[in-house]
Amino acid sequence: MRFLARTHQLPARMAAGALILHSGLSKKDADEQKAAGLHGMAAGAYPFLKEMDPAAFTRLLSCSEIALGAALLLPVVPSVVAGAALTAFSAGLLGFYLRTPGMRREGSVLPTEQGLSVAKDVWLLGIGASLLTEELTCGDGHRMGA
Repeated sequence: MRFLARTHQLPARMAAGALILHSGLSKKDADEQKAAGLHGMAAGAYPFLKEMDPAAFTRLLSCSEIALGAALLLPVVPSVVAGAALTAFSAGLLGFYLRTPGMRREGSVLPTEQGLSVAKDVWLLGIGASLLTEELTCGDGHRMGA
């Protein structure tokens, strides 16, 4: 089996992948109340989601997180692919943080107590951008099994 992840990328991929996979699995069997809450928060930041059914939104979010978590955990998925997906996903999380009232201190990007749980996801953006940047700028073939 040929691995497409660089050895030194594995700890960051495993940490992010395990967290995101767990998050997706925890939403898999969400009840109506949990789905409505997730959908309401997301639609507040991204108004185009208001038209989507809460249960369908939650299923889509769950499946997306499961797929992204698995892509990060499986070293056969190229790091450029996993990094691009993680960067896009985490940019959406940070957009949610920036657009949701009460998440940030007035006139600042610093989080309030309520925003801390989302603001900390900036590390996911850092991991995704690092994977993507390295793969797009370093073609030296230092991959596991290469």
